[in-house]
Amino acid sequence: MTHRILLRAGHVLSMDPAVGDLPQGDVLIEDGRIAAVDREISADAEVLDMTGRIVIPGFVDTHRHTWEASIRNVAPDATLDDYFVDILDTFAPLYTPEDVYAANLAGSLECLNAGITTLVDWSHINNTPEHPDAAIRALTETGIRAQYAYGSANTSLADYWFESKIAIPGDDVRRVRTEYFASDGGLLTLALATRGPGFCVNDVVTSEWALARELDIPITVHVAMGRLAGRFGMVKQLHDLGLLGPDTTYVHCCYFSEEEWRLVADSGGTVSIAPQVETQMGHGWPPVMKAIEHGLRPSLSIDVVTTVPGDMFTQIRAAFAAERARVNAASWQADVPVPDTMLTARQMLEIATRNGAHVAGLEDRTGSLTPGKRADVVAIDATALNVAPVHDAAAAVALSADVSNVETVIVDGVVRKRDGRLMADVARARRLVEESRDRLLAAKGARA
Repeated sequence: MTHRILLRAGHVLSMDPAVGDLPQGDVLIEDGRIAAVDREISADAEVLDMTGRIVIPGFVDTHRHTWEASIRNVAPDATLDDYFVDILDTFAPLYTPEDVYAANLAGSLECLNAGITTLVDWSHINNTPEHPDAAIRALTETGIRAQYAYGSANTSLADYWFESKIAIPGDDVRRVRTEYFASDGGLLTLALATRGPGFCVNDVVTSEWALARELDIPITVHVAMGRLAGRFGMVKQLHDLGLLGPDTTYVHCCYFSEEEWRLVADSGGTVSIAPQVETQMGHGWPPVMKAIEHGLRPSLSIDVVTTVPGDMFTQIRAAFAAERARVNAASWQADVPVPDTMLTARQMLEIATRNGAHVAGLEDRTGSLTPGKRADVVAIDATALNVAPVHDAAAAVALSADVSNVETVIVDGVVRKRDGRLMADVARARRLVEESRDRLLAAKGARA
C-alpha cells in the first residue's frame, strides 16, 4: 500500500534551481521519495501543516567522529596537538564495543534532533572487529542516512599516527562490506577512513587506497591541518604515489598549496571543512572560498564534540564569519573594496545541504527537495522569537535558527522528529551514553 505524507503550506527552500523557492508551497512524499513540490498539491495523504515553517532539505554532515559522543566537552580548550594526546592516546584505547554503540546511538540521534539527516561517520575506533559492528548497529537503529567510514584502530598514538606501519585490516573491511553493505543503495553505505601520508608509511597508504578501490567504496582522509599535517604536503605525496581520484574526500585542507588545490580539483576530489574546529583548535582558516575559487563545492562538517557543538547551524555561522573576516581584513590591509565574491547566507545553506550530498556521493538521492530524490526533509519553526519575522528565509535558517527550532525531521520518508520531539527512546540513549562516560572515566582513572 502506498504511503503518502503531504507537507502543506510551508515556505519551501528546495535548494534545487529547477524547482526554486515557494513562499507558500507543498511537498508530497510517496513511499519514501519526493513525489512533487508545488504551490498546492491535492493528495490522499497524511497531512503535516507547515504553516509558519521553513521547509528545507536535511543538513549533511560530511565528517564526524560520532564515537566521541561519550566524551563530549572533555577537551574544550584543546589544540589539535592536545587532541591527539588527550583523546586518541587517552580515551580511544579504552573504548569497548558497548561504548561505541552508546556513542553512535546518542550521536546520531543528536544529528537527527539538529536536522542533520545524512552523516559521514568517520569511525577510527575499530580496536576489535566488534567495534564496527556496534557502530553500524547503532546507526541502523536510529534511522539516519549515513556513510559509515571504516577507520583504523586507536590503541596507541605511536603505533597508529606516527609513520604507522599498521594498515586497516582488509579482511575485516571485506567482512563488513559483505555483511552490512552488499548493496550501495541502502540508507547506510560504506567508505574507508584512511590516515594518509605523513601519518602512515607509503606501503600502508597504497594498501589502504587499493583496498577501497578493490571494494569500490569512497575514501575520506584528513589533510593539511595544524602544526604537523599542515606541513606534510599530503595531497602532493598522494599525487606522487599515483593515488588521487574522484573517489576521495579531503577533510580540512587549511594549508593546501596552490598546487595541491589544483591537484584536488583536477582529479575530481571533494572537500569537507569543519570551520568551528579549524578556527578553535588551530587547524587553520576554514578554506571555503579557496575551494570555491578552484571550482570545488565545499561541504561542512562537525568533526569532534569533544571540543565543539554538534549542530550544523554552528558550522554555517563559523564558516560565514571566518571567511568574511579574512576577506574583510585583507581588503582593509590592501585598502580596496571587498570583492563581489564574498560569501552569502544563501550560499552557506547550499553548502550545508546540496554540497554535502555531493561530497558524500549521495546527490542523486538527497541534498535538495527534488522530485525523485529520497525524502530527507527538515521543517524549521519560523514563528519562534529568534527567527520571526522572516524577511529572507534562507538567512533565517542560516543566521537565526538553532536546534530548538528544528520541529520536524524526515529521513527516507520516515518521520524521525515530530512537533519538536524525537521519535526515539531518548532516555535510553542518554542513559547508555552516560554509563559509557562513567565507564571510560573509571578506566582512565585506573590506568593513570
